[in-house]
Amino acid sequence: MTTSSPAWGILGTGGIAAAMTRDLQLDGHTVAAVGSRTSESAARFAAEHAIPRSHGSYEELVADPDVDVVYIATPHPQHAPNALLALAAGKHVLVEKPFTMNEREAQQIADAANAAELVALEAMWTRWLPHMERLQEILSDGSLGEVRSVVAHHNQRTNPDPAARMLNPALGGGALLDLGIYPVSFAWDVLGAPEKVLALSAPTDTGVDRQTSILLGYPSGAQAALTTELDAAGDNSATIVGTDARVELDATFYAPTSFRVVAPDGRVIETYESRIDGRGMQYQARAIERLIAAGGGEDSRLPLSQSVAIMGTLDTIRERIGLTY
Repeated sequence: MTTSSPAWGILGTGGIAAAMTRDLQLDGHTVAAVGSRTSESAARFAAEHAIPRSHGSYEELVADPDVDVVYIATPHPQHAPNALLALAAGKHVLVEKPFTMNEREAQQIADAANAAELVALEAMWTRWLPHMERLQEILSDGSLGEVRSVVAHHNQRTNPDPAARMLNPALGGGALLDLGIYPVSFAWDVLGAPEKVLALSAPTDTGVDRQTSILLGYPSGAQAALTTELDAAGDNSATIVGTDARVELDATFYAPTSFRVVAPDGRVIETYESRIDGRGMQYQARAIERLIAAGGGEDSRLPLSQSVAIMGTLDTIRERIGLTY
């Protein structure tokens, strides 16, 4: 394996795999191979993205000696088994969000990575985007005062086909895990671990959650009000309210966007606008490559232990709304 510039293997050939591959290549990272469940799908993806090698199984991909880090881009229920497969083959893993289906699976990945002295990181790309880095600086310098509330929404109009992934319980469908992970992770990023979890939901005919509202309570008295929905589009904005100022994040808050820091009297203190190349997924690639170069450890923007704990919060929300898979 390389020690300076890791070579990437792409596990999966869907839309998110294509987006990640484009950003990796745009940012100068080495994409050495792709693996799919069929040789035809892998070869087609490799041709489309000028990837040197394609493999007709995930086992072949993780066994490729020229691959150092594997990006897991399969549907939610496959994240854990695919990540464990790659770790067992001695590969670092960047695992698409949600990290797994539940906290138990997330802990299994963490334990396997630690035992093998490999890096595992959740691909919650939002955490490393420049506007989120600036937001963390603002939160750290205390200019907002005491943070009292976080409000965040992720509501989309997705494929209405009952057999489609978003509505299929066998594929981890529903608003919560696919869309709601963003506002939940954002609340964790701003306020940390919640002390109380309340939730209200409405199901689809297929048995997954169509619309879920979440209220998180914190020891400080702060609260997070979060919504997610899969059949109606919202502005997907977010707001952080402090005693001395608030931050208004424009749509789409979890993607490269703009925000304003606003004083209680309405005066705009600061305006930030994202200017980046590509979609922005390259920043998470840089994060895991830094960890690999450092010989392991946890990234301060999203420690592996926090990814495990966030899955615990999602488990609790699912218990509250009666969502089972």
